[in-house]
Order: sequence, then C-alpha cells, then structure tokens
Amino acid sequence: MFDFVRRHNKIMQFLLVLLVFPSFVLFGIDGYNRFREKGEAVAVVDGQDISQSEWDNALRAETQKLRESMPNIDAKWLDSPEVKYEILERMVRDRLLSTASSKLYLSVSDQRLAQELQKNPTIASLRKPDGSLDIDRYKQLLATQGMSAESFEGRMRADLAVQQVITGVANGSFMPDTLKNVATSAFNEQREIQVQIFKAEDFLKDVKPTEEQLNAFYKAHSEEFKSSESADVEYLLLDMPSIEKTVSVNESDLKTYFEQNNAKLAGQEERRASHILIGAAKDAPADVRAKAKAKAQELLTAIRKDPQSFAELARKNSQDPVSAAKGGDLDFFTRGSMVKPFEDSAFSLQKGQVSDVVESDFGFHIIKLTDIKALHTPSFEEMRPTLEAQVRRQGAQKKFAESAELFTNMVYEQSDSLKPTADKLKLEIHTLAGVSPATNPVQLGALKNPKILTALFSKDSVDKKRNTEAIELAPNLLASARIVKYTPARVLSYDEVKDKVRVAYERENALLIAKKTAIERQATWREHPESAHLGASVIVSRQSAQKLAQTVVDAALRVPATSLPAWTGVDLDAQGYAVVEVLKVIPYSADVVAKNASEQSTTIAQAASAAENLAYYNFLKTTFKVKINAPSPKLLPKVD
Repeated sequence: MFDFVRRHNKIMQFLLVLLVFPSFVLFGIDGYNRFREKGEAVAVVDGQDISQSEWDNALRAETQKLRESMPNIDAKWLDSPEVKYEILERMVRDRLLSTASSKLYLSVSDQRLAQELQKNPTIASLRKPDGSLDIDRYKQLLATQGMSAESFEGRMRADLAVQQVITGVANGSFMPDTLKNVATSAFNEQREIQVQIFKAEDFLKDVKPTEEQLNAFYKAHSEEFKSSESADVEYLLLDMPSIEKTVSVNESDLKTYFEQNNAKLAGQEERRASHILIGAAKDAPADVRAKAKAKAQELLTAIRKDPQSFAELARKNSQDPVSAAKGGDLDFFTRGSMVKPFEDSAFSLQKGQVSDVVESDFGFHIIKLTDIKALHTPSFEEMRPTLEAQVRRQGAQKKFAESAELFTNMVYEQSDSLKPTADKLKLEIHTLAGVSPATNPVQLGALKNPKILTALFSKDSVDKKRNTEAIELAPNLLASARIVKYTPARVLSYDEVKDKVRVAYERENALLIAKKTAIERQATWREHPESAHLGASVIVSRQSAQKLAQTVVDAALRVPATSLPAWTGVDLDAQGYAVVEVLKVIPYSADVVAKNASEQSTTIAQAASAAENLAYYNFLKTTFKVKINAPSPKLLPKVD
C-alpha cells in the first residue's frame, strides 16, 4: 500500500492540499560520518534501539539481494547515503508495524494460517492424491531454506499479524461522492502556462574559480572525494573440470563399463516403412469399420497383383494426409514410436515385404517395409574415447562430492590460509589485485558473484584476513577467497582529484547562479510582464505534463485559479530553476472525463485509501515514539 503512495504522489498532493510532509533535516555527509563514529542507536522505536550493526547487516543483506537479482547494478549507487537511509527507513517501518501488532494484541488463528499456506503454490504442490499435505516433503523443503516448520509458520503468523495493522484501515476506507467529484474535477483540470528553465550549464561560463577557491571547496567537501576500499585477494576454485583431471581410468574399469552398457551403446534397430491407412475410429459403428476393412482388403489384393503400384495407391487412397503425399512413406522409426499392432507387424516383415491388413485404433493399415538399419554393436576400441570420458565423468562426480565436503571444512578450520586446502586437493591458488565492491563484474572473473564480494568485505574478513566460507558460485563450482592486502577507503589528495574538484565547484556555483538569476527574473517579470521572455505556451494537466518536470506541472496547478495570470517558481534541484507563468484555466472535455470516469474513480478511491493508511502510519509513529537519529543524506545547496 505504501508503494502505491510513492507511485501516485501527484494524486496525493491534490487530495491532501493542506497536508505538509515533514522535511528531512539536512546534516550532510560529514554529519553522517560523525554520527557513525559516536556508536549511537541509529533509530528508536517504542524505546527499542536499532543499532548501527543491525543497520550494517541489513545493508549487506540488501546489497547481496540486489546484486543477485541485478548483477550489473552500479555498486556506487548501492553505497550511496540515499540508498542506505531508505533501507533504515524500511527497517523502522517494519519494526514499528511489528511493535503495533504486538501491542494491539493482533493474532492469527490456525485456520487463517492454513488458508494462507494453501494459497502458496509451492506448498500446494506438496499435496498427496487424497488432498492432505505431505508433511515429510514439506519439512524437507523448508530444511533446504534453513528453516523448520515451526520457525516458518511462526514467521508467517508474524507477517499476517503485521498486515492486520494497516489492512483494517484500508478495508474501512470510504470516500463520499461529493469529495470524489471535487477530486475528479481537480484531477482533470487543465491550465495554459509558459515556462522558462534556467539550467546550470548555461551559467558555467560565468564561473571562473581561483586556485584558492578550489582548495577551499576541496577542504569543505573532502569526504566527497574518497576512494573505495580495495584489496588484493587470493582464491581457490573447486570445479568439476579440475576434479576430472585428477581422475585416472584403468583398463579393467573401461571393459567392465563396456560390458554392462553394451546394449545401450549399440542403440536401437531402425526400420523404414510406407503404409496405406483406411481410417475408422475404434469407437465407430461396426458397419463403418467393416466397410473400411473391406476397402483395405480390396487395395491389398491390388498390391499383391502389382507390388510396384503401392506408392500410387497410397497417394490416391490413404487417409493419412502427411504420408499419402509421399507415397505412404513414414521414414525411419524405432520400437515405441508407433501403435503396437502397427509396430509388431512392421518389425516382423522382411525388407520389401507387404503385410496383411493390420487393424489399429486409427483404422486399417497396409504396411510395406522399405528399409532396415540393422543393429550395430560398436567394438570396445571404437567406444574407448566415449567410454573413457563417461567413466571419468562418473568418477569425478563422486570425487567432487567428497572433495567439496573436505574443501568446505578445511577453508573454515584452517581459516588463516588457503594453502593447506590447495595442497590437499591439488588446486591452484589464483590472485587478483585491486578488488573493490565497485569493481566492474566483468573484471572479476570467477569472483563476480556478489556472495563472494559480500563475504570478502565483511568485518571478519577485512580485520582478520580469514578465508571466506566455501561459497557455491554455480552447480559443481565452489570458491573461497581471502584478503592478502587491504587498502581502506581514503580521502584522495587535492592533486589526485583536482580536475574533479574543478568540475564539482563549477557545477555547484553555476547552479547557484542559475537559481539566483531565475528568482531575480521572476520578480522583475512579475512587476513588468511585458519584459518577460518565456517559452511557447502549453496546456498541461495531471495526465499530460507536456515533457515538463512533474514538479513544474504540480506547482502550476497549485496556483489559485482566482488570481490568474500569476507567477510561480520551482526549484528543480540539480536541473536548475523554472519560472512559470500560469495564464488561465482551460475547460476540460466532458466526453473525455466521462470516458475515463470509472478508471479515475477507482484511482482516486485507492489514493484516498492510501492517504488514510499514511495518516494512520504517522499516527503509529507518534504513538510508539519513533525517532530516527541518523541524519538524512545531504541534498544540493539551496539558494540563499
């Protein structure tokens, strides 16, 4: 439901014109870092702390989940303060709803839990023929996820209880028709506007920093010029190809395998036949089948007199349209490919021989055997390369299972080095320099798996240089890695980032100039409209932004209709500043409104429900005294 609020923010704005959402306190990155150093609780819900370590663990878990679902995701984005803060807010929300469900004594009955379990398609697939749940398979499935039936069902109960906290408000939401009509009218309102956008890049030429200014800017923003943490690592890979190389195959094993699988290696005899089919379904009346059989017998008599006429008779009389066009030819087939009466007859004939009339569920056949691919039993020497590969593969599969257990135990028990494991299993130790969480996955080779990176840069791995646990990168592929040399994130020197400092300084100051100029022009144009220089007028509405930023359209629609024409300004953050003149209200088409009435009514009702949920959520935050201590991310500077 809260995702809906996020997606339909513009609807929320006009429904809740007087609702002012609390703004974040802007402490910036420096404040964020100072906060971490103090070791305070990052948030408090109903007197219960959310610690920095809990936040860090959630960040790692979310990072790993996102990397697994989107391998090419930008690692720098994952490490941004904005993403970190959003995850903290989500933790606060989950803790708050869980606390509310407990304090409000919301419970879930066994019957409700059973109903929810039945809706799960995976669990539903575990049912026996009599409809009861296969408990053994159910427990086995959960065990593969690291859960018992009790823990899984307990988690489901908790989740369902949390859902009850907000669904009661959603289900009880009601919007009177009068208010719905007002909202619909506002939703469809159109306005004619003119816009002039003042972009930062248009003012870059006016920014000419001195060396002293760049140095001062660097010192004030040094945290923004940090290198990522990095490490030189070594790692082991245990895979099937490397195990296969260590498997030796002796002659007696090959001969035993050949003897045991001789029939399978030889394959199946293939036969080629043509047929004439006179169709008669097995459930057809007796007289129909008798007539079909008589026709087939008549054709067989003709073939006996002139065997060379088979193909021509098939083309003219066979009721199998595919083979009839080819003179009845069915190409090669093996046993099991045809219905049994047909197959038995075809495999009893000699090459060139024609069968008697054969009855099947499809009707009556006349079969002519045209060719035989005799069974060929290859010799041991012919099969040696294939046999050797198969025997080696089977041996490798068995050895891999044994080696995987040893690999997993050794990298854990002898965690200060990979060499004992490498020596024991005859594996090569690979190395990779300059690995960081932001490294392009393509450059990481086998280590591109996010599980490895997450484990490598965990506190235990970084501080103690221990091996990571054995991690499954793919079927039959295990890996373990360790840090040999760690380079922490550091603030780069001014000389290293001088060009980046200049770009950042020019961009920030050009943005300030753009916004200051825009505000001055807006004031002048308000006093002297004839001097204004804006773009061509456009008609906008909540459904049609005309390629303008939504914030511009929203600002134009918020201007009171009684004071038009009127001016307003919109801070576009990094994009600059927009000066807008709202000229007049444009009547909307009643036909269009009528056409979309049902959809709009549903959307507005959903938005109202979402608004009630949001209000209730804010009420819960006040009731249970929610406080987020961590500062929100730094935003772009505002115009003074």
